[in-house]
Amino acid sequence: MYKIIKWFLFKLNPERAHHFTVGIFKILFSIPGFSAICKRIFVPKNISNGVHVFGLHFSNPVGLAAGFDKDAKLYEELSHFGFGFIEIGTVTPLAQPGNEKPRMFRLPKDEALLNRMGFNNEGATAAAQRLRNRKSTLIIGGNIGKNKNTPNEQAGEDYIKCYKALYDVVDYFVVNVSSPNTPNLRDLQDKEPLTAILLQLVAINNTQPKPKPILLKIAPDLSDSQLDDIIEIVAKTKIHGVIATNTSIDRNILDKEKAHALTLGAGGLSGKPLCKRSTEVIKYLHQKSGAAFPIIGVGGIHHEEDALEKMKAGATLVQLYTGFIYEGPALIKRINNRLLKEKLIN
Repeated sequence: MYKIIKWFLFKLNPERAHHFTVGIFKILFSIPGFSAICKRIFVPKNISNGVHVFGLHFSNPVGLAAGFDKDAKLYEELSHFGFGFIEIGTVTPLAQPGNEKPRMFRLPKDEALLNRMGFNNEGATAAAQRLRNRKSTLIIGGNIGKNKNTPNEQAGEDYIKCYKALYDVVDYFVVNVSSPNTPNLRDLQDKEPLTAILLQLVAINNTQPKPKPILLKIAPDLSDSQLDDIIEIVAKTKIHGVIATNTSIDRNILDKEKAHALTLGAGGLSGKPLCKRSTEVIKYLHQKSGAAFPIIGVGGIHHEEDALEKMKAGATLVQLYTGFIYEGPALIKRINNRLLKEKLIN
């Protein structure tokens, strides 16, 4: 069935296909009984304990990465597909339109996407308002960033504004300094500015009656020495974990459509070509740190084996985005069933 749906959606411009899908989901899930049918088909069974990490309980370890539900408009509907958690965002303090269109492209021969969205979103306050109305008990993460026009020297203020706006309505935070689509944002991954931002957030978080887990999302393009810096930063700031990885600017990871991708211009690559590198980053962080912090593995998970490799490399949880688009919602259940079979969850 999904092959037919995918064939139709892939006839549309990627961004238009996304908005069309959102609209269809809203209609379908308003039909009485449709949610129950989806749960029966897609929600994994036989998982008794789930995963306990960051002081939170996840019903299963397969989540939806940030980017699909940027403005927290679809998390209720998506929760019926069996995700163990959903990450909204990236949100910024102020609404912003993002980069000029077209800004998302498919590379189907490589089962990849190239995007330069640029943190298009309606702002942290708008997302928070929608999350206040949530009915499900699904774990929700808030992925936060800075506005395009905010100088890097003032970036910490933007992250704090997002934190304050979302504190009451999300279960954990993700600091996104690794998107390649906001000018100079990745400069904030350097040791000094990143440490400063995280220390500010941790200080505010520690004043709350119930501090929320704070994670850092990193790029796959970091060198080993930069990954060593990340390990030091996590230890110094005492944040709760790392998400590895965001999209890549390396076109050499493409097998069949590198030449085409080069004609498309700037942007981050996601999907199957990213799988190997993201797993390498997970393994390096896990082994070099002595498993000092939990890692959420994301990047190129299109099949059960991909998720299994990331868990064996050191990931505690995994996230889908491009794989969800290419493979459909059945992938979530297949991954969970495989992890059950391997006794990585129970």
